This record gives sequence, structure tokens and C-alpha cells, in this order.
Amino acid sequence: MTEERKDVRFEEIGRVDAPDLCALPGVLSDISASGCRVHFPIPVDVDFEEEKEYELKIYPSRANTDEIELLCVPCWKSDDENTNSETELGFKIIHSPGMKQLESYIHLLDEEKSKNSEIEIENPEYSFI
Repeated sequence: MTEERKDVRFEEIGRVDAPDLCALPGVLSDISASGCRVHFPIPVDVDFEEEKEYELKIYPSRANTDEIELLCVPCWKSDDENTNSETELGFKIIHSPGMKQLESYIHLLDEEKSKNSEIEIENPEYSFI
């Protein structure tokens, strides 16, 4: 199954505080201009019918990057079936106070991805015989 996304999604790591959802911080798995995926270390209950907005504070792992404050709506949930002790949530980002920081951060991630792609082309890990 091919996923068609509006925005490029970047694998990224960072701490996520969502006190209205979970008492413990989550871990950012990936992010785009329109959404993100967060892994929480304990079960998290979400009512998807309500479409409630939650405030997420994302603390990216990159140096010199400020926290990003976003308003998000949960879109999907994946529980760890083996231990029933962890939850992964997908969020849709709605207009938020931190949209400018998010745009800057996505731009930074895109530039890094482009630079890494150029390095791979210039210095391939294989050689022709």
C-alpha cells in the first residue's frame, strides 16, 4: 500500500509533552508540516469522535532549536499488542502559535536531507568494476 501524503514526512526524534493526554513525555517519531507521530510509554486513551485539540510541546533533538508549541488533533492510534503498555498516536497539526517555528524546523530538516542526498550521489558506497 502506497501512502500519498500532502507534505514530506521526516523521521525525527525529540521529546513531546502532552499533559492533557499523558502524564509522561512522549517521543517524536516523525514530523511534517501537517502532522506528526508520537510514541508514548504508557497506554493513552483518546476519543476520536470528539476531535478534541491537544497542545503538544515538541523539544527537537537538534542543537539550537527552540521548543515548538502546536495544537493538534489525534487522527489514529496504534497500541503495542504484545505488552499493551505503549501507544503510538498520529496527529494532524492545526493552526498553532508555533507554526513559524515548525516551518523553520521543517526547512532545516529538508536542507539536511538535500545535503545528505548530494553527499550520497558524490560519494556512493559502491563502485563499478
